[in-house]
This record gives sequence, C-alpha cells and structure tokens, in this order.
Amino acid sequence: MSEIAIQAKGLTKWFGEGEARTKAVQGVDFVAYLGEIVYIVGPSGSGKTTLLSMLSGILRPNEGSASILGTDLWSLHNDKLADFRLNHIGFVFQDYHLFPRLTTAENAAIPLILRRKPWDQAIHEAEKYLGVVGLESRKDLPPVKLSGGEQQRVAIARAIISQPDILIMDEPTASLDGDTGRSVISFVKTNLLNEKRCILVVTHDARINEFATRIITMEDGRLLIRAETTE
Repeated sequence: MSEIAIQAKGLTKWFGEGEARTKAVQGVDFVAYLGEIVYIVGPSGSGKTTLLSMLSGILRPNEGSASILGTDLWSLHNDKLADFRLNHIGFVFQDYHLFPRLTTAENAAIPLILRRKPWDQAIHEAEKYLGVVGLESRKDLPPVKLSGGEQQRVAIARAIISQPDILIMDEPTASLDGDTGRSVISFVKTNLLNEKRCILVVTHDARINEFATRIITMEDGRLLIRAETTE
C-alpha cells in the first residue's frame, strides 16, 4: 500500500450563524495516496472548493481534521502552517492568479522568492520549470501576451517549482477549450505524477475524466460512497 498523502476526518465547514447557517461541507472522511491523481467532481455549490481549501490549509474547518503526510494542518500555528504549505503543497487556482506586471519567469519564481532565494537564482530556476511546461521561450512575456492554456501552464510551473509532495488543482480546465484542457491535464499526469507525489483535482469537466486514477463524487457537502477507478 502506498503512503497516505492526504487524509480528512470528519471535516466540516459552515458559513453564517443561527438560522442563516449553511453547511458547505458535512463530516467528510477522505484519503488519497502518493502516486494517485484523484478527482473530486460534482455540481456547482456541492462544497468541492471549500473542501479543497480545507485540505490545502487555506480555510480553517469548524470541525474535523486535515493532514498532509501525517502532519495535522490545523494544529500548526499560522507561521508554521504557511511554511508547511510553501514546502509541501502546490496550488493551481482556477483563475491562474498571475501578477500582470511581472514576466512569466517572475510569476513562476514567486515561491522561491518567498523562501528568500536570491533573485537571479530564483529566475534561473523558474526558467528551467517553464521549460518543463514548454514555455521557456515565453519567459520574458507578461501574462497578457499568453493564451489561456499558456497562463495555466505558468500557474503549474509556479506550483511545482518547489517540488511539492501535493499538487492541488481547482477547476484547472474551467477557462480552457476542450483540446487545451485535455492537453494540460495529460501533461500534468505524464510529467508530474509519480510515486512521491499526489495530485488532487476538483473539476466538473467530464472531458478529462480519463486521466484520473480515481473519481469521487461530492453532493450537498458530502462525498458519495461510490467511487470510480479509471485504470
């Protein structure tokens, strides 16, 4: 059995108080292993992104626990949690979150700069990772000069530059056409998935289902018991 990468126990999150309280995630138990690319799918409003945010240390749960490689995220104080995320978790946002005034290389280098790596070294490393995602020739361009698929690849380069154990992707193909979306996810699985990394993808894009190791459905804040295996 592979090592547990991500584990949630009784994970619960609500918003509002009293009669206005809404439970977005309700008592979720979840396990993913190194070497897997796991999809969490479901309709809009089912709690997928909220769950993802709790599993990645972005959003604190009201109840339950979330751990990465045996470390309970929410037992860490803020500074240690930020350091842990920086060193172990790469996050690819749905809307890329690239800085418009920075070049492609500068955007990709941000995690290294946050770790206080010298600027020149960080940019040099970023250029190498842009090469990994096929964008080395675009290193000096601002995001506005890139296509949607290229911007997503910059976001991936930024997420993997620190070699995270966990790569989390929130709706990575939502802004892409079918062919570009399939190309991006195919690239991720072929080049980034290995026995020392787990990739977790939240998506409602059935066009990329073939690239998943497992597919788990979420509805009304709960994970369904049934899960599909595509391999």
